[in-house]
Amino acid sequence: MAAAAAVEYTETVVIGAGQQGCGVAAALQELGRRCVVLERGEIGQSWANERWDSLLVGSGNRSVRFPGWDYDGDDPDGCMSGLELAHRLRRYAKDRALPVREHTVVREVECPEDAGDRDDVRFRTHLSTGEVIGSRNLVAAVGGYAAPRTPALAADIAPTVHQRHSRDYRNPGSLPDGAVLVVGAGISGQQIADELVAAGRQVYLSVGRHRAWPRRYRGRSLHEWMFALSLYEDFVTGNPGGGAGATTLPGLPVTAVQDKSDDLNLGTLAGKGVVLVGSVRAARQHVLVLEDNVVSVAKAASRSFRHVIDKIDDGIRRRGFVAPEERPVPDVPMDRVTAFGDRLDLARHGITTVVWCTGFGPDYRILPDRVLDNTGAPLQELGILGVLPGLYYAGLPDGESLAPSAIAASVENGRFIARQIHVDHVMRSGTPASVITP
Repeated sequence: MAAAAAVEYTETVVIGAGQQGCGVAAALQELGRRCVVLERGEIGQSWANERWDSLLVGSGNRSVRFPGWDYDGDDPDGCMSGLELAHRLRRYAKDRALPVREHTVVREVECPEDAGDRDDVRFRTHLSTGEVIGSRNLVAAVGGYAAPRTPALAADIAPTVHQRHSRDYRNPGSLPDGAVLVVGAGISGQQIADELVAAGRQVYLSVGRHRAWPRRYRGRSLHEWMFALSLYEDFVTGNPGGGAGATTLPGLPVTAVQDKSDDLNLGTLAGKGVVLVGSVRAARQHVLVLEDNVVSVAKAASRSFRHVIDKIDDGIRRRGFVAPEERPVPDVPMDRVTAFGDRLDLARHGITTVVWCTGFGPDYRILPDRVLDNTGAPLQELGILGVLPGLYYAGLPDGESLAPSAIAASVENGRFIARQIHVDHVMRSGTPASVITP
């Protein structure tokens, strides 16, 4: 199968110009391998255009790193906004002259079943313009957070109630007047509820399973303790019970706050006036049926908070580090958390808007069915290797761990994929050159 069968040819096609796609392109560039990066919108599209304006990156500024570039700002222990991350990524792509084609929509990827190990074209990427790019390798860097998830019960809510997923929420002024129900207590739910109540809105927060961690403890930021005591795996490992095949990904602990004077958790939100209600289980026009679980969810989050506090204390003690004692020890203020009941009447409480902070799932419909499982998720190993030779993923979680999808993982993922592509090139060319890269 010759390369001439396609309108255009490149050794590797990368789909997606977020931090993962740009990381792969930069790592390939380091090894002298050519690629083209196809982006449906702009570089950093999700961070810049598909999240709320005040979003803070919970993994911290130190985590914003790409191949050959580490965070170079003046607030390494802070948390930048999503828009700032997009701007940094765009500057990086420009400085490295990465071959990104913005506003280029991929319609589908064809994987010819008769393609052999020695063929140049093992993938054909069809663009919405009708153009086709043939390649030996294909990297799907669209991650696992592409498709917003909204529960089916949303259709049972009265049509007079305005509904919006967190992907489409921008700021308090973008919502109609009236009280707001935020559904979900992860990073998006808590940050958005915090912003809305600070803007003077009456806010109800429907809780769900999540983890709470302290922003600072014993004189250091959480991210410093994560580095000093190797707590990163605790941070990126999802809640037990989600299952490796779960189509909705767990989130990271909530650690980034606009007001740096306090932690952000259910107790602090309740103290600001947010009304905590149970998880939504059904809807009947203006009445939502709730699980009466506010207190139990808050207690579980408090346990995760105390667990990491204990791990920090234990690590300080075992390693002989000198750190000031902190009394009282911070915790989720459970005295502010109260049960709500099993019903929420939207009309009676003046709730005119529901913001669904119910997460995202993968969207790989551009790929052939034979490389996806029965839920539409990629068949893969380690969150990177596809089931076909030359097929790679960048930004997928691996089982319960979110590490491969984290921002900093763009370096490790990119270089791993680039090395595999380099090895393939060296071995196929038959040269005596070593496959080992610097």
